Amino acid sequence: MSTEVPDLNINFPAEEEKIAQLWKDLDAFATSLKQSKGRPKYSFYDGPPFATGLPHYGHILAGTIKDIVTRYAHGRGFHVERRFGWDTHGLPVEYEIDKKLGIKGPEDVAKMGIAAYNAECRKIVSRYASEWETVVGRVGRWIDFKNDYKSMYPWFMESVWWVFKQIYDKGLIYQGFRVMPYSTGCSTPLSNFEVAQNYKDVVDPAVMVSFPLDEDMNVSLVAWTTTPWTLPSNLALCVHPDLVYVRVKCNVTEKVFIIMESRLTYMFKKEEDYEVLVKMQGKDLKGKGYKPLFPYFQHMKESGAFRVLCDGYVTEDSGTGVVHQAPFFGEDDNRVCIAHGVIQPGGEVVCPLDGAGRFTEPVTHFLGEYVKDADKNIVKHLKQEGRLVNASTVKHSYPFCWRSETPLIYRAIPCWFMRVAQMQERLLERNQDTYWVPESVREGRFANWLENARDWNLSRNRYWGTPIPIWVSEDGEETVCIGSIEELHKLSGVKLTDLHREYVDEVTIPSSRPGMPPLRRISEVFDCWFESGSMPYAQAHYPFENKKEFEDSFPADFIAEGIDQTRGWFYTLLVISTALFNKPPFKNLIVNGLVLANDGQKMSKRLKNYPDPMEVINKYGADALRLFLINSPVVKAENLRFREEGVQAILKDVFLPWYNAYRFLLQNIERYEREEGVEFFWSEKTYGDSSNVMDRWIISFTQSLLDFVSTEMAAYRLYTVIPRLVKFIDNLTNWYVRMNRRRLKGEGGAADCKAALDSLFSVLITMVRVMASFTPFLTEMMYQQLKKKVPSFSGPDFKSVHYLLLPAARKDLIHVDIERAVARMQTVVDLGRVLRDRKTMPIKYPLPEVVVIHKDEECLSDLRSLERYILEELNVRELTLSGDKASYGVTLRAEPDHKTLGLRLKGAFKAVMAEIKTLSDETISGFLAGAELVVQGHKLVSEDLRIMYSFSGDQSAELSTKFEADSSGDILVLLDTTPDASMLEEGLAREIVNRVQKFRKSAGLKVSDEVTMHYAVSPAGHSLNTIITKYLNYIQTSSKTPLRPKKGNLTGISKSETFDVKDAKIELSITPGFPGDYSNGDSPSGSPAVPWVNVELVGCTPAGYIASSKGGILLPSTGEITLAQLQSNVQDLFGLYNVNLELYYKPDKTVKVENMKYLASNTIYAFRPNTAGSSTGAGSGFNCKFINIMKGETPTSLLLENPVGNPVYNLEESLRSLNIGFLYKDSSKKTLVKVSELTRLAGQTLFV
Repeated sequence: MSTEVPDLNINFPAEEEKIAQLWKDLDAFATSLKQSKGRPKYSFYDGPPFATGLPHYGHILAGTIKDIVTRYAHGRGFHVERRFGWDTHGLPVEYEIDKKLGIKGPEDVAKMGIAAYNAECRKIVSRYASEWETVVGRVGRWIDFKNDYKSMYPWFMESVWWVFKQIYDKGLIYQGFRVMPYSTGCSTPLSNFEVAQNYKDVVDPAVMVSFPLDEDMNVSLVAWTTTPWTLPSNLALCVHPDLVYVRVKCNVTEKVFIIMESRLTYMFKKEEDYEVLVKMQGKDLKGKGYKPLFPYFQHMKESGAFRVLCDGYVTEDSGTGVVHQAPFFGEDDNRVCIAHGVIQPGGEVVCPLDGAGRFTEPVTHFLGEYVKDADKNIVKHLKQEGRLVNASTVKHSYPFCWRSETPLIYRAIPCWFMRVAQMQERLLERNQDTYWVPESVREGRFANWLENARDWNLSRNRYWGTPIPIWVSEDGEETVCIGSIEELHKLSGVKLTDLHREYVDEVTIPSSRPGMPPLRRISEVFDCWFESGSMPYAQAHYPFENKKEFEDSFPADFIAEGIDQTRGWFYTLLVISTALFNKPPFKNLIVNGLVLANDGQKMSKRLKNYPDPMEVINKYGADALRLFLINSPVVKAENLRFREEGVQAILKDVFLPWYNAYRFLLQNIERYEREEGVEFFWSEKTYGDSSNVMDRWIISFTQSLLDFVSTEMAAYRLYTVIPRLVKFIDNLTNWYVRMNRRRLKGEGGAADCKAALDSLFSVLITMVRVMASFTPFLTEMMYQQLKKKVPSFSGPDFKSVHYLLLPAARKDLIHVDIERAVARMQTVVDLGRVLRDRKTMPIKYPLPEVVVIHKDEECLSDLRSLERYILEELNVRELTLSGDKASYGVTLRAEPDHKTLGLRLKGAFKAVMAEIKTLSDETISGFLAGAELVVQGHKLVSEDLRIMYSFSGDQSAELSTKFEADSSGDILVLLDTTPDASMLEEGLAREIVNRVQKFRKSAGLKVSDEVTMHYAVSPAGHSLNTIITKYLNYIQTSSKTPLRPKKGNLTGISKSETFDVKDAKIELSITPGFPGDYSNGDSPSGSPAVPWVNVELVGCTPAGYIASSKGGILLPSTGEITLAQLQSNVQDLFGLYNVNLELYYKPDKTVKVENMKYLASNTIYAFRPNTAGSSTGAGSGFNCKFINIMKGETPTSLLLENPVGNPVYNLEESLRSLNIGFLYKDSSKKTLVKVSELTRLAGQTLFV
């Protein structure tokens, strides 16, 4: 029957390791899939990462998002297959091999052979596979590695062939000679979306070069370029036809130049440096010939090269307004030169570079030099030839190869393209068929990319990839596109089992024309993005296998990746699926932002500017890392600066309070079982049965949370779910558990304790289930303990929390009115705490009054219903509720937040600030209530203003001294911060209780340990001695520890410790055993001398400042009292004002209090309506400590506590009310009794 209580100190990472082993023992992921077989399918595509690098925070983030959504879908009753995939082809792998083997270009690969090269690539594709599996598993992600897919698998590659053939047959594939971004580091062209992935700020040369006109060699056009290496291939110059150009004389060199008028200030520093000779339009320069810079292609002058062309792409915001044209190294250059007949399709190609970007013949001056290295030599040569006008540098953004990190160049090469531009309208339509989180990425960044979609270069001049399945005859007259292994077999007679180049390139297809040579495959392989874009089909080997399964689950229900994939995987998926089926490839997509280093820079292994993910996991746990990442702007496609402190904060602020609430529950279940002799079990049937308002609130809040999570997760808004979950944990631990500790500890009786335990258990078991997708380890750990108390959670289907379906929200348990009332109560309490902090008034010190002002009677009624909680939480004597702010003279004024508004408004701030200061009290009150506030055309929010409170009227000075004010929304709180002497004394008494409890904890004492604490205050005459004596009963009752002054040389001290209390010190010492005069809270024997009745609260708790559910009432000497008077006395006794209580003579509610003649010397039981009865009865005797007093022949009684444990502090006043002066121990009046001795004399009779 004994419930196991977890350790106080928990090592979250160590517990996660145990859970990981549990999952391994259960084969939990595979088991969950077996259990869900036959349910509706929820399809999910996992974007394949490259296996040549280790997982980083970006992978962990995306993986966590995927894991949460797919686990949640499983919990909603779906069957969710999750297969891991690998992108094993392409530049990432080849670049690693090129570095390893020192390969500089295609000729090096030719020497070793493609078979040997690909064999090297094959060796490293799974280099880090085991590390990936370890990290992914340790993060808690459930995904199938055994049944993975790799883009190098023959069956995957065959489906890629099929995809390409479908697109080819639709007429969407063509070969073209086009200027493309080209990686000299990888010797291959790249697609436009690859270029967009890696721009860097670089410093390049910026040169002005002269081009003397044929008609007058003393006049030169001046062109500007940042790529001097393209100048040897110059074939033309271009100007804007409609802009103004000038012939200008340089007064320094006497040379005459032609440039754009608007660029004069760029070329000349001062006006006196030049003289404008003639103005003209750009079109006036059209057709003029000039002297070539180099002789290499001079022969092309005869066919129209080396002349001035006109085009509108020339701008007036950079350079000289004259653009040099190298048509095989620039896209616009190529277009303009073709349009003007400088070059012709199929004509001479001026591209004197090899595959690695080194100059070839006929560029003899720089032969073999890498283009970027040649820049300085080209500039030097131009200077020697007198053609250099100016040389400087420019810092600009330039594209780099995303794999080799080398600068890209643009060069003309033959490529295979997919016609994407003509699909633009369909792509935009299909994009609208998808749902993105956040939607702004779909409508903005992605839609903009689609609107400018260009034909996709699918081919790469590489080796390790899926070969493009096109076979062409030598004369180009025959072309065959292959779509399967079997089709190739039929046409060639060769049956392949591997589709890589070393095998496929050997296969020829006989010509359909007799006597002609066979067709051979083209040399290119696919861009690896084409493979990843084909993964929905290829991972299923569609259409060769799994045809129905694929078609039933396409498009995917869900995918997720980083925002960098808007021009990568998201784009290629959409292009291919639209081309194939005119369908989107997915229905729902979460786009995450980038995880940056703490300094805002990109995470860099070289710079070591971020902590290793596994170190963070081993330090704080995977759940903490998961929740930190998900509870951040990164889930809304914004960037996140990774801070290890943020992960640590999740432990401190979320997990530890949550764990402590869970541990506190089990502690008190164990205590309940031990004390009551029954085993605790929880059943869903009794969920929400409690009538206690706080129980009903936390259960209602839990059900509202379930409803909210269901709605938001259906919309894939993880960024709204996590803050609500965190808020829920705060409500559970910092409000519900703290405010109900006494009930949970059984101080309100067994029935009330069971109701509280049931409620807390209900909330925690629900929370564990709903949070399982987000924090899989911690929830599993808690579930394994909690399920032992749930008889229905037995059997193989309940061995893991991740096997369970998510609970549905129960609308019948949602009480909007209670949630609203508690939220308002929390607002008041929070504001009161702020005001206490402002005046440095610790909560231990009681204060006279808190005033809450709100114009809505409903709000005031809500707060009135929870008055006792407000009084207890703020430790105030009285709550005043008012709808009249004016009666307290409170006026509001506003001040601008200079930092927030000043930064946002800049120049407009001064005028806005002035108007803010003139805002009326009415306007500010409306703004706080939610009305819109517009000042000088600027809409203001709460962060823009600081609201100040002041008091007006005749009593303004007194009120401003008495009250501190603050508000939240339209709730205004005034706190009386002027405690009287008794309140300050009570606060100090609470301080003593605190020190006693701290000392007990540090000494390792249990509640049941019988010890006495002895105190000594220094300085000896300090008033703290008087306060301890005065409040001794309260201190002893609250701390459950007898406290005695330390006298003489005390023996038997086991431990001593000194504490500061205000401006004094108190030394506490522990000795074993209780003193003889200590009653330990037990009731005295005997009974009061006047009629009395015991009262017990059943099934509910008293006000927070009441120590017990047991008390007593002294009846009039006649014994006569009405039922209404009795009910009022009971309400007052337990602080349950305005609470309807039903009174019974029996705890099982069988005999109602109606006949008052049975009242005296009996026990009555007070219940809330509809509260169940109890089988436990009362003991004998009067509940509370008392003394009897003889006034002559007339007896009376004086209570020393009421209820039990609540001492009567001002006994002097009580005696005065009875007209009693001095008390004596005997009727002879020889021994005078001091008031401070009365408690020790409980149960005795004294004499006046």
